[in-house]
Amino acid sequence: MLRRGAKSIIGIGRIFKIMDDNRSGTLDIAEFAKGVYESKLDLTDLDIKTLFRAFDRNNDGSISYDEFLRTVKGDMNQRRQELVMQAFAKLDRDGNGHVDFYDIKDTYNAKRHPAVLEGRKTERQVLEEFLATFELALSGEGDGKVTPEEFTEYYTAVSASIDRDDYFEQMINNSWNLTGDAVTYQKFKKGWSLKEDET
Repeated sequence: MLRRGAKSIIGIGRIFKIMDDNRSGTLDIAEFAKGVYESKLDLTDLDIKTLFRAFDRNNDGSISYDEFLRTVKGDMNQRRQELVMQAFAKLDRDGNGHVDFYDIKDTYNAKRHPAVLEGRKTERQVLEEFLATFELALSGEGDGKVTPEEFTEYYTAVSASIDRDDYFEQMINNSWNLTGDAVTYQKFKKGWSLKEDET
Protein backbone atom coordinates (compact mmCIF):
# COMPACT_ATOMS: atom_id res chain seq x y z
CA MET A 1 0.00 0.00 0.00
CA LEU A 2 2.78 2.41 0.86
CA ARG A 3 4.56 1.64 -2.43
CA ARG A 4 1.35 2.43 -4.31
CA GLY A 5 1.09 5.91 -2.86
CA ALA A 6 -1.00 5.39 0.28
CA LYS A 7 1.56 7.12 2.48
CA SER A 8 -0.62 9.88 3.86
CA ILE A 9 -3.47 9.56 6.32
CA ILE A 10 -5.88 10.54 3.54
CA GLY A 11 -4.51 7.87 1.20
CA ILE A 12 -4.72 5.14 3.82
CA GLY A 13 -8.21 6.27 4.80
CA ARG A 14 -9.32 6.08 1.17
CA ILE A 15 -8.13 2.48 0.91
CA PHE A 16 -9.89 1.56 4.15
CA LYS A 17 -13.17 3.05 2.92
CA ILE A 18 -12.92 1.17 -0.36
CA MET A 19 -12.44 -2.11 1.53
CA ASP A 20 -15.27 -1.38 3.98
CA ASP A 21 -18.10 -2.57 1.71
CA ASN A 22 -20.89 -2.39 4.29
CA ARG A 23 -19.74 1.01 5.65
CA SER A 24 -19.62 -0.33 9.20
CA GLY A 25 -16.36 1.46 10.03
CA THR A 26 -14.59 -1.88 10.50
CA LEU A 27 -13.34 -4.65 8.22
CA ASP A 28 -14.41 -8.25 8.70
CA ILE A 29 -12.35 -11.11 7.30
CA ALA A 30 -14.38 -11.23 4.04
CA GLU A 31 -13.89 -7.51 3.34
CA PHE A 32 -10.22 -7.76 4.22
CA ALA A 33 -9.72 -10.80 1.95
CA LYS A 34 -11.47 -9.01 -0.91
CA GLY A 35 -9.21 -5.98 -0.41
CA VAL A 36 -6.12 -8.18 -0.46
CA TYR A 37 -7.33 -9.85 -3.65
CA GLU A 38 -8.07 -6.51 -5.32
CA SER A 39 -4.59 -5.32 -4.36
CA LYS A 40 -3.27 -8.20 -6.47
CA LEU A 41 -1.35 -9.74 -3.60
CA ASP A 42 -0.65 -13.41 -4.18
CA LEU A 43 -1.59 -14.75 -0.75
CA THR A 44 -3.11 -18.05 0.33
CA ASP A 45 -6.21 -18.19 2.52
CA LEU A 46 -3.94 -19.04 5.46
CA ASP A 47 -1.72 -16.03 4.65
CA ILE A 48 -4.76 -13.75 4.60
CA LYS A 49 -6.01 -15.08 7.95
CA THR A 50 -2.55 -14.58 9.46
CA LEU A 51 -2.34 -11.05 8.06
CA PHE A 52 -5.86 -10.29 9.32
CA ARG A 53 -4.80 -11.30 12.85
CA ALA A 54 -1.79 -8.97 12.61
CA PHE A 55 -4.10 -6.04 11.77
CA ASP A 56 -6.70 -7.02 14.38
CA ARG A 57 -4.59 -5.77 17.27
CA ASN A 58 -7.28 -6.17 19.96
CA ASN A 59 -8.38 -9.61 18.69
CA ASP A 60 -12.07 -8.73 18.45
CA GLY A 61 -12.57 -10.29 15.02
CA SER A 62 -12.64 -7.03 13.07
CA ILE A 63 -10.20 -4.33 12.01
CA SER A 64 -11.00 -0.75 13.03
CA TYR A 65 -9.62 2.20 11.10
CA ASP A 66 -7.18 2.95 13.96
CA GLU A 67 -5.88 -0.62 13.87
CA PHE A 68 -5.58 -0.46 10.09
CA LEU A 69 -3.76 2.86 10.19
CA ARG A 70 -1.44 1.78 13.00
CA THR A 71 -0.44 -1.42 11.20
CA VAL A 72 0.10 0.17 7.78
CA LYS A 73 2.11 3.09 9.17
CA GLY A 74 4.24 0.89 11.42
CA ASP A 75 6.49 2.08 14.21
CA MET A 76 7.62 5.62 14.90
CA ASN A 77 10.86 6.88 13.43
CA GLN A 78 13.83 7.46 15.73
CA ARG A 79 13.18 11.19 16.26
CA ARG A 80 9.61 10.57 17.35
CA GLN A 81 10.70 7.75 19.66
CA GLU A 82 13.26 10.07 21.27
CA LEU A 83 10.61 12.74 21.89
CA VAL A 84 8.28 10.18 23.46
CA MET A 85 11.03 8.94 25.77
CA GLN A 86 11.85 12.53 26.77
CA ALA A 87 8.21 12.95 27.77
CA PHE A 88 8.27 9.68 29.69
CA ALA A 89 11.45 10.67 31.53
CA LYS A 90 9.83 13.97 32.50
CA LEU A 91 6.82 12.15 33.95
CA ASP A 92 8.90 9.52 35.77
CA ARG A 93 9.89 11.96 38.51
CA ASP A 94 11.40 9.38 40.87
CA GLY A 95 13.29 7.61 38.05
CA ASN A 96 12.08 4.11 38.93
CA GLY A 97 11.25 3.17 35.33
CA HIS A 98 7.48 3.54 35.47
CA VAL A 99 4.96 6.34 35.95
CA ASP A 100 2.33 6.02 38.67
CA PHE A 101 0.01 8.18 40.72
CA TYR A 102 2.86 9.37 42.95
CA ASP A 103 4.82 10.67 39.95
CA ILE A 104 1.98 12.91 38.81
CA LYS A 105 0.08 13.84 41.97
CA ASP A 106 2.33 16.81 42.74
CA THR A 107 2.52 17.92 39.11
CA TYR A 108 -1.06 17.75 37.88
CA ASN A 109 -3.99 19.35 39.60
CA ALA A 110 -7.31 17.56 39.11
CA LYS A 111 -9.32 19.89 41.37
CA ARG A 112 -10.86 21.67 38.38
CA HIS A 113 -11.65 18.53 36.40
CA PRO A 114 -15.43 18.49 35.67
CA ALA A 115 -15.94 15.08 37.34
CA VAL A 116 -14.25 16.34 40.52
CA LEU A 117 -16.18 19.59 40.53
CA GLU A 118 -19.44 17.66 40.17
CA GLY A 119 -18.45 15.27 42.97
CA ARG A 120 -18.58 12.19 40.76
CA LYS A 121 -14.88 11.35 41.15
CA THR A 122 -12.00 12.07 43.47
CA GLU A 123 -8.84 13.77 42.29
CA ARG A 124 -6.99 10.47 42.67
CA GLN A 125 -9.55 8.64 40.50
CA VAL A 126 -9.16 11.23 37.75
CA LEU A 127 -5.38 10.98 37.81
CA GLU A 128 -5.44 7.17 37.82
CA GLU A 129 -7.84 7.16 34.86
CA PHE A 130 -5.47 9.53 33.09
CA LEU A 131 -2.64 7.04 33.60
CA ALA A 132 -4.84 4.14 32.49
CA THR A 133 -5.22 5.63 29.02
CA PHE A 134 -1.55 4.86 28.41
CA GLU A 135 -1.74 1.34 29.81
CA LEU A 136 -4.79 0.30 27.80
CA ALA A 137 -3.01 0.99 24.51
CA LEU A 138 -0.80 -2.07 24.93
CA SER A 139 -2.45 -4.61 27.18
CA GLY A 140 -6.05 -3.54 27.61
CA GLU A 141 -5.50 -3.91 31.35
CA GLY A 142 -4.06 -1.58 33.94
CA ASP A 143 -2.09 -1.91 37.15
CA GLY A 144 -1.64 1.81 37.83
CA LYS A 145 1.94 1.77 36.53
CA VAL A 146 2.76 3.01 33.05
CA THR A 147 5.87 1.39 31.57
CA PRO A 148 8.01 2.91 28.80
CA GLU A 149 6.62 0.22 26.47
CA GLU A 150 3.01 1.16 27.25
CA PHE A 151 3.74 4.86 26.86
CA THR A 152 5.50 4.23 23.54
CA GLU A 153 2.66 2.06 22.23
CA TYR A 154 0.14 4.78 23.06
CA TYR A 155 2.15 7.36 21.14
CA THR A 156 2.84 4.97 18.27
CA ALA A 157 -0.92 4.87 17.71
CA VAL A 158 -1.10 8.67 17.96
CA SER A 159 1.89 8.99 15.64
CA ALA A 160 0.17 6.94 12.95
CA SER A 161 -2.42 9.70 12.54
CA ILE A 162 0.17 12.50 12.16
CA ASP A 163 1.99 12.62 8.83
CA ARG A 164 4.55 15.32 9.54
CA ASP A 165 7.35 15.06 12.10
CA ASP A 166 7.19 18.77 12.95
CA TYR A 167 3.49 18.46 13.84
CA PHE A 168 4.20 15.42 15.98
CA GLU A 169 6.98 17.30 17.78
CA GLN A 170 4.69 20.27 18.38
CA MET A 171 1.97 17.99 19.74
CA ILE A 172 4.39 16.28 22.17
CA ASN A 173 5.77 19.61 23.33
CA ASN A 174 2.29 21.06 23.81
CA SER A 175 1.28 18.00 25.82
CA TRP A 176 4.35 17.67 28.04
CA ASN A 177 6.12 21.06 27.78
CA LEU A 178 9.46 19.50 26.86
CA THR A 179 11.02 22.79 25.81
CA GLY A 180 9.54 24.83 28.66
CA ASP A 181 7.52 27.14 26.44
CA ALA A 182 4.30 25.25 25.72
CA VAL A 183 2.29 25.54 28.91
CA THR A 184 1.03 28.66 30.62
CA TYR A 185 -1.22 29.00 33.62
CA GLN A 186 -3.69 31.00 31.54
CA LYS A 187 -4.15 28.06 29.15
CA PHE A 188 -4.96 25.63 31.92
CA LYS A 189 -6.66 27.61 34.66
CA LYS A 190 -10.16 26.64 33.51
CA GLY A 191 -9.47 22.88 33.50
CA TRP A 192 -7.48 20.27 35.34
CA SER A 193 -3.90 21.06 34.69
CA LEU A 194 -0.31 21.43 35.63
CA LYS A 195 -0.02 23.05 39.03
CA GLU A 196 0.86 26.72 38.91
CA ASP A 197 4.43 26.26 40.11
CA GLU A 198 5.10 23.82 37.26
CA THR A 199 4.25 26.27 34.47
